[in-house]
This record gives sequence, C-alpha cells and structure tokens, in this order.
Amino acid sequence: MKKHRIVIKIGSNVLTRKDGKLHVTRVSSLVDQIAKLRSHGFEVILVSSGAVACGRRELTVDHSLDSVEQRQLFSAVGQVKLVGLYYDLFREFGIHVGQVLTMKENFEPGEQYRNQQACMKVMLENDVLPIVNENDTVSVTELMFTDNDELSGLIAQMMEADTLILLSNIDGIYDGHPDMPSSHIIPSVEPGRDLSQYIKAEKSAFGRGGMHSKYTTAQKVQQSGIRVIIANGEREGILTDLILDNKQNVPHTEFIPNGIN
Repeated sequence: MKKHRIVIKIGSNVLTRKDGKLHVTRVSSLVDQIAKLRSHGFEVILVSSGAVACGRRELTVDHSLDSVEQRQLFSAVGQVKLVGLYYDLFREFGIHVGQVLTMKENFEPGEQYRNQQACMKVMLENDVLPIVNENDTVSVTELMFTDNDELSGLIAQMMEADTLILLSNIDGIYDGHPDMPSSHIIPSVEPGRDLSQYIKAEKSAFGRGGMHSKYTTAQKVQQSGIRVIIANGEREGILTDLILDNKQNVPHTEFIPNGIN
C-alpha cells in the first residue's frame, strides 16, 4: 500500500526567535510532530530554511562582506549547525536523516534531475528522512530559487507528494490585512480561484519569501494535483493537528486540487 507522502517546508521565521537566534524549543517540537506522523505511516520530506540565520548568529565578522559573501559564509557555517541539531533530535526517535543540498539547475529535465529524484527515492525506501535546503554556498544571483517555498513546490512535484505544507509565522491567507479585526482567513481555495487582490509582495523578516511567494507556489502545486496547506508553524502541535486530528479547529488556508473534496 502506497504511503501518504508529505513535503513540509519550515520557514526561517518559524525556526528563529525575534533576536534572530535559532528557536531550539520550536525546532524540537516540530521534530516531535514529524516523528509522530512517521509513526502513523506517513512519509515525510523536510525542506528547512534557517542555515543563513544560524550562521549569522554563530559568527562575528569584524570586516565588511558583500551580500553574496555573507550568504555563502553564513550558510556554510549555519547549515552544519542546523543539520546537526536535526540529527540529534531525530536520533532520539531512532530516525535516520540525510541531507540534500540542491540548486535550481538540478530541476531542469535531464540527468541531474533524475539523479536527485533517485537519491531521494532510495532514501525514502530505506526509511531515511530527507532534509532539503538550497545550496547557498554556490547558488547566487540568477542561480537562486526565489526562496524555499519555490524549492518545496518543486520537490513536492518531483517526488509526487500527496500534500505540501508551508509553515510560516502567519495562519494563512486573509481577505484583508491580518492585523485588522475585520479580516478573516480564507480556509479553502478551489482550483482557478484568484486571490491576488489579497496578496502583498512583502518579504519575511529572516527569509527571502513572503505570502506572495507561498501563494504563487501553492497555485502551481495545486495545478499539478497536490494539496497545499499554508499554516502557522508557531502554533503548538500544528502538524499533528492538520494531519492527524481535526484540522477544522486549526486556522489555515488549503488549496484543493481537482478531484479532491
């Protein structure tokens, strides 16, 4: 019997505290939830931001660096710290993890695409949880993904996932500004529905994405027949609530593909 495959993308704003340091307690909670999903028979692929933020808090640089140098340096140092934390936390559940660092060119049709797909397939077949991030040390300027929302969408399509969950620090897409009392969350989005009037092209505090990026990714992935959920990763138990419990009690926006009720 085919397992239900879920791609979970965790954004930098979920993984970091207000001071920019890694939010270890929240990371631990999300790992606990992913372990629970796996114990219920779900396959999980984790797309995790946070490497640059980790590296920035780890190093004190006493000279000027341009934006590319900062990204390369902080991601190289931070990725080790981030994956090391995931390794330690998942090991408590007896879960093996593997790191996949990728670039946009790897999603062009051809040998690199097939090799990447085969690598992640054999990881899943051997009960290894893939942890995916962009290779920020070499992905600069035109080689970069827009953000990890785009990356997670491409991973979901490449690996034929059933569900893509985009965790941010907001509950979903609202029909107005989220801070306004008159605004309400849009719980479900049918194929073809246009929400662009509600979306502003704003960047997140610690990452490159924002709700515009999530909406664009969700539309593309929905069109490929995959369910997409945008939810708040800062909410306690968000993953288990969405997948195992009554998701109607959890605020979120769900993009429903054709043929799914």
